Amino acid sequence: MIWARVPRLFAAIAILYGVLDRKSSPIDSVLRSLITVRVSQINECRFCIDINSAVLAKRTGSMNKVEALERWQESELFDNKEKVVLEYVEAITYTDRQVDDDLAQRLYEYFNEDEIVELTGLIAFQNLSSKFNSALDLPAQGFCRLPESADRNNEKSNV
Repeated sequence: MIWARVPRLFAAIAILYGVLDRKSSPIDSVLRSLITVRVSQINECRFCIDINSAVLAKRTGSMNKVEALERWQESELFDNKEKVVLEYVEAITYTDRQVDDDLAQRLYEYFNEDEIVELTGLIAFQNLSSKFNSALDLPAQGFCRLPESADRNNEKSNV
């Protein structure tokens, strides 16, 4: 609703998102969701983490990758292609990092130039969206909830 306060801005953002998350995208839908959740986590956007995690869980059929994403480097749930993309996400999103030649070369093992442009566009879009929503302090809306067993485990460990 916040975006819609400026209808032209909302329309432009909706069109851009539609282009980046279309069914015919050469970037797999799960990979697109991994990107949006990870960028949202880095930018600490509660609303974006919530909604994008719900989409990732739906696309994968479980909460496993959602729950492991902040520690993706140590997880066996992510394949090499996903790990290279997540490294790219972090190189773009963290302001103290850069995309070096080694990372660029590893991306080319999995993607062609057009696909890398799409990846970069999605990462940039999610940075725009999550920074916007975070700056305006948009709260999580309850789209994605941890399973009860995880909640109980957290309660037990806090006792």
